[in-house]
Amino acid sequence: MAIKNSLTDTGLVAILDAGSQYSKIIDKKIREIKVRSEIIPLSTPLEEIKDKYCAIIISGGPGSVYEKDSPRCDERILKSKIPIFGICYGMQLINLYFGGTVERHNIREDGQQYITVDPQSLLFTGLHSQQEVLLTHGDSIGVVAPTFKSIATSDHFIAAIENTDHKIFGVQFHPEVDLTTNGSQMFYNFLIKISNCPANYTIESREEICIAEIRKTVGNKKVLVLVSGGVDSSVCAALLYKALGPQQICALHINNGFMRLNESKLVEESLAHIGLNLRVVDASDKFFNGRTFIKNGEYQYETPKLCELYDPEEKRKVIGDTFMIVAQNALEEYNILADEVFLAQGTLRTDLIESASITLSQHATKVKTHHNDSDLVRILRSRGSTIEPLKDYHKDEVKQLGLELGLPEPLLQRHPFPGPGLAVRIICCDEPLITEVFERTNQLLCDFVREHSTRLLASQQLISSTLLPIKSVGVQGDNRTYSYVAALSCEIPNWPFLFELAKLIPKICHNINRVVFVFREGVKKTINSVTPTTLTPSVVAQLREADAVVTEILYNHKLLTTLSQVPVILVPIDFDEGHQAKPTVKRSVVIRTFITKDFMTGVPAVPGKHLPESSLEEMINKISKQDGISRVLYDLTAKPPGTTEWE
Repeated sequence: MAIKNSLTDTGLVAILDAGSQYSKIIDKKIREIKVRSEIIPLSTPLEEIKDKYCAIIISGGPGSVYEKDSPRCDERILKSKIPIFGICYGMQLINLYFGGTVERHNIREDGQQYITVDPQSLLFTGLHSQQEVLLTHGDSIGVVAPTFKSIATSDHFIAAIENTDHKIFGVQFHPEVDLTTNGSQMFYNFLIKISNCPANYTIESREEICIAEIRKTVGNKKVLVLVSGGVDSSVCAALLYKALGPQQICALHINNGFMRLNESKLVEESLAHIGLNLRVVDASDKFFNGRTFIKNGEYQYETPKLCELYDPEEKRKVIGDTFMIVAQNALEEYNILADEVFLAQGTLRTDLIESASITLSQHATKVKTHHNDSDLVRILRSRGSTIEPLKDYHKDEVKQLGLELGLPEPLLQRHPFPGPGLAVRIICCDEPLITEVFERTNQLLCDFVREHSTRLLASQQLISSTLLPIKSVGVQGDNRTYSYVAALSCEIPNWPFLFELAKLIPKICHNINRVVFVFREGVKKTINSVTPTTLTPSVVAQLREADAVVTEILYNHKLLTTLSQVPVILVPIDFDEGHQAKPTVKRSVVIRTFITKDFMTGVPAVPGKHLPESSLEEMINKISKQDGISRVLYDLTAKPPGTTEWE
């Protein structure tokens, strides 16, 4: 029986944002049920909510509820009788307010796993007792608040609670992401069966909405649209072209020196298909030698040249600001004054989420700076000088819009390629990142893998493990992590067991957020050195060649639609160093497959299931023949804990 909500007849749902990386996906998931929603600050007072919204969802967030300055909602909302659904941080906030406890334990839960739910709970109506969900948290409920009861458990913790009298429900997992298999049903149960929200919200044509917004914003001014060649910027350019016509558009493609093989030529040809005249500028030298100023609190410093940088955030900021400088120079050549033009970008909601843009959230933490959300872009945005018509869209919605605009399907099926290009797919460093933490984590990793590998002794299959002295970017518990990479190797890969290990390792070894498999010979020693690597043309060319190999094989075997994205990464690790009389200067290549619908979470492809092993073997053979390549690696990590890209 549904719980009657008689306070309001509105069909609008409030998403109180506590800083989650997934807040917009909550909004998207609600839209799919044809219910209307709005994302508003967590601190919104009851007076602005009680007569407007029929239900409330409190998102997850990176904070800890027991910290002094952690985000809080208006506590009167929690006793307002408006149905409430708390997700992760939201559930912990609810439990703490009603007298329960929240604690931090040594064990984290990161990744997909099964939990046991109570099918008698209205939240889980129609579902089996075993549910696969995405867990990503360090804090957990200790004591359940009085008047609440547990309605789901994981291996170690309480995974969901409810209070039917107050119409309040909470979950420790993320029902909004695709890695929670039946998350849509849980939202349906809460919104329709519990909250009685009307499912009658049908959004007008996205194309018409975007065109109207563009015409209203731009008026008679010019628009400089930056076209990287990816799906997002191409759809943005097509939308502007249809809304304004060629006379108001200056379409610019900047070759930053980090493009894929023949990428700039393909960009030009693709947009010519819709009649858009694209100007191509080769600014690679300006990027390789680019610098920028970075603020760190009250302190400001100038970076070295991009070709001398190691820090991934500094690299991204230099690239983002250099894009703006090159674009401004182009305006001068177009004889257009800066105050007479709008800067147009194909910025998506996910870009703003990961950059922690203030336009989206007051509490989100930055995972990585996107080139289209740099400090210079934010200044232009604050002046009202930018137009980003896709800022409320996700990848799948952009592709659908592109089809409506008549863009060729092969263009729309191309894998996403970051604006900074290959620059953020090269791990740069000058020395190994070896500290006491490295040594302790490496020992813990080796002990853990050895213990869990005993299951395979019957087949005499030994798995070796070692920590690599490099770090990659990840996202865990709605926070950015910059952590070590674990490498596994064995004679014949047992993929189910390797993927199981990849799920378990970050939960036990908290300083690891990514796990890879090393092909060919087993790695029998600890890797204590790196090949000095920076963004020089020769290093970029090394990755460009490997990337071209993978892209060609994916195309030939019709795998571009099966796999959502396949970044190819160059890492400064020489697994053969020390075996020869002289140290070598080789690097290794990582194949990072990714399968997703929302591009905020996803899983790697399983060889033999999503990716034919013959295709993978072809990639390994061809890349291994490149000069200067030590080994080929395969990324086993889901998102979370590892981001799609390594930087």
